Amino acid sequence: MTMTTPPSAAGPRWLYLHGFASGPSSTKGVRIAAHFEGRGVAVERLDLRVPSLERLRLSAMIGAVKQAIGGERDRAVVMGSSLGGLTACRVAEEDARVCALMLLAPAFRIMERWRLRLGEEGFRAWEEQGWLEVDDYAEKKRARVDFGFAADAAEVDERSGGWPDVRVPTLIVHGRSDEVVDIALSRTFAAGKPHVRLIEVDDGHELVASIPRILREADDFLRHFVGG
Repeated sequence: MTMTTPPSAAGPRWLYLHGFASGPSSTKGVRIAAHFEGRGVAVERLDLRVPSLERLRLSAMIGAVKQAIGGERDRAVVMGSSLGGLTACRVAEEDARVCALMLLAPAFRIMERWRLRLGEEGFRAWEEQGWLEVDDYAEKKRARVDFGFAADAAEVDERSGGWPDVRVPTLIVHGRSDEVVDIALSRTFAAGKPHVRLIEVDDGHELVASIPRILREADDFLRHFVGG
């Protein structure tokens, strides 16, 4: 189910993409949507647990976002957190309807990092067993994710040499103390790209303490899209 408010009369659609094992009611998504609603902009908080958390597929997430943009003449400002940020990038490199990105601790090189975190033995166990137990932050319980997520994400992540080929104006906010997605990945992605601005904050992966800063930076970065 998509969490949404009525669309704006003019301008692009605004989409918010939550992170892995999160959902459309995440703290950042709700705060960002409420902030821009006060400025007359509707932010659609997409549910990207597709087809479900247990059978999650990055390729299906990308497809869901493309569908949410609308018709071929529609445009979208896409905001994404962690895996939602990676999804936003992959949509933007394939779909010219995306006109700007705001990324919060984007999960670049996701399966490369998961292999390192789990170790080769743990990664093989996931493949052989068929599922991996994870924290479901949206439902506040433990859940299983099948190995198909890893295979699908690895295939997507290999495109463009492992880095999304993003050509649209992009704002990244990333915490220097992020222990889930190293800020060095965002630094590498942003390096030498005049259309990418990286804001470094003293925060961890969730960036909840940095929401006021995120909103200020978003107001400035996206000011041309407010009100069409």
